[in-house]
Amino acid sequence: MNLGYIRVSTKEQNIERQLTKVQELGIEERFIYIDKASGKDFNRPNYQAMKNTVREGDTVYIDALDRLGRNYDEIINEWKHITRKINADIIVLENATLFDSRKFKSMGDMGKLMEDQFLSLLSYVAEQERQKLLKRQAEGIAEAKKQGKHLGRPQLNLSTISKHQKETLESNYQAYKDKAITGVAFAEILELKKNSFYKIIKEYESK
Repeated sequence: MNLGYIRVSTKEQNIERQLTKVQELGIEERFIYIDKASGKDFNRPNYQAMKNTVREGDTVYIDALDRLGRNYDEIINEWKHITRKINADIIVLENATLFDSRKFKSMGDMGKLMEDQFLSLLSYVAEQERQKLLKRQAEGIAEAKKQGKHLGRPQLNLSTISKHQKETLESNYQAYKDKAITGVAFAEILELKKNSFYKIIKEYESK
């Protein structure tokens, strides 16, 4: 059986390129596992589901080695678990002529040695790229803080809520003041958390 594993680091990133590659291999949709999560470790729900599904003789296709993960030691451990303990295979589509565990297996002990060397090299590169990314992110955050920029989610206020929320606020405000509806109910209607709700009410009343 063939399985596909796809990973991007955030929910905003596009999976289409990776998805197209595995679909072109004729892999059934139910055997394509997709995670939108960091590669810092392997505590990803769909990776674990794939790992629990794969059996001896199966083949797992991934686009690139860093899609598997970016932790140097864990990439090697996971590769060996799948290819040697489960006795399934992994093919890295980006380097299929080089990273095809079936080829290493066919070479016996020499193949294992070569596989270990290649994995160590590429996993090290993946880990270094992750460290560089973390460093760049930290530097970017530090610079933004220095410039006084707001980080994280946009702050909710009267000017940033949606047009629908504003209209709902205006049409139900008097009922709220007359205690016909509670603050909790009004917040739910506006789809706002408690703190944001009372902050926006205060701003509305002071305008």
